[in-house]
Amino acid sequence: MELWQVLESNRVVLVEFFAPWCGHCQALTPTWEKAATVLKGVATVAALDADAHQSLAQEYGIRGFPTIKVFVPGKPPVDYQGAREIKPIAEFAFQQAMSGPVLSVRRLIYSFRSFKFRYRAGGPMIKALLKDRLSGKATGGSGGSSGKSEPSASIELNSQNFDDLVIKSKELWIVEFFAPWCGHCKKLAPEWKKASNSLKGKVKLGHVDCDAEKSLMSRFNVKGFPTILVFGADKDSPFPYEGPRAAGAIESFALEQLETNVAPPEVTELTGPDVMEDKCGSAAICFVAFLPDILDSKAEGRNKYLEMLLSVSEKFKRSPYSYVWAAAGKQPDLETSVGVGGYGYPALVALNVKKGAYAPLKSAFGLEQITEFVRDAGRGGKGNLPLEKTPEIAKTEPWDGKDGEIIEEDEFSLEELMGESDSSED
Repeated sequence: MELWQVLESNRVVLVEFFAPWCGHCQALTPTWEKAATVLKGVATVAALDADAHQSLAQEYGIRGFPTIKVFVPGKPPVDYQGAREIKPIAEFAFQQAMSGPVLSVRRLIYSFRSFKFRYRAGGPMIKALLKDRLSGKATGGSGGSSGKSEPSASIELNSQNFDDLVIKSKELWIVEFFAPWCGHCKKLAPEWKKASNSLKGKVKLGHVDCDAEKSLMSRFNVKGFPTILVFGADKDSPFPYEGPRAAGAIESFALEQLETNVAPPEVTELTGPDVMEDKCGSAAICFVAFLPDILDSKAEGRNKYLEMLLSVSEKFKRSPYSYVWAAAGKQPDLETSVGVGGYGYPALVALNVKKGAYAPLKSAFGLEQITEFVRDAGRGGKGNLPLEKTPEIAKTEPWDGKDGEIIEEDEFSLEELMGESDSSED
């Protein structure tokens, strides 16, 4: 939750200002997570990393960690100075909610859709619900048998599959290293499951049983449990996640990392069927450029074209597109299939292998024109044509980055030719 959402909220918000390195903050984490469950529908429970948001921490006079501030609509924030236990925290939040503006309380009461009661009965009813939650009679969440039966999207990792799935992957991975006997690991388990299911299709979550995988534990220098490591763009340098162990906090962190760990854009030379399958087989759109022969453009000209394509791929790096190129005449069957060659080089086509369709760039091969072409293709494209057959991709040698060499044939002088003729007549 952003701070502006806290300030504009119509309900009570409890914010824990914490620091990742703070031992007391880590000790508070399970209590804070339970508070979020108990107070669901009554108050919002949030956490703010004061190391990452130092200006906000200074603005609210945070001098130690953890500091809990309670934001009540229409009032300045107040410090919670009671015991760091679930019951006094929940009771304090309830008192603040009941002392807030009438409009806020009325909305608070109406948020309990499963209860039908009048405004005057609201306070006692909510207090009774909180009591039930604290005693474990009501969870306040979505739990239940349906939640338990839902399989976890977290992937089991071991020494046999770790490198193939994680290290060689271009995707963001967050991996929990745990021990079956570890109490903190058991507390994390339902939150990890919930986070993995929420992040499915966006961020990969996995888990390693360190009792069974001592080698992985040693490889990544795991000293305690649970240890959560983030494998971003640089898979050889994972870093620890040290934030709250609640599903919401893990999800927020993962999505933030997703923004900063997008793999750098690539424009790959099409040197064989394997490249075609890797780059274009699963891409939503594969943009294929056909560049002039190296003798026509030289290395300088070709590099300018590649830099232009790289610039375009950077603009659309969050889109599921891929970019490949081939030199003129190197992929004749592909050129024939997409109608390239007749109008010269460079040329560009948007190719959708799954749908068997393509669309050519009909304007100039310039940065603005290509950018607009890619944008239009993402919206559905214009002038899409059917791909009559699957083109055969030739295996070629990759470009060495140098200017092309003109191969000179042996020359013969007129005298040599005549001499050979004379000698033959003799």
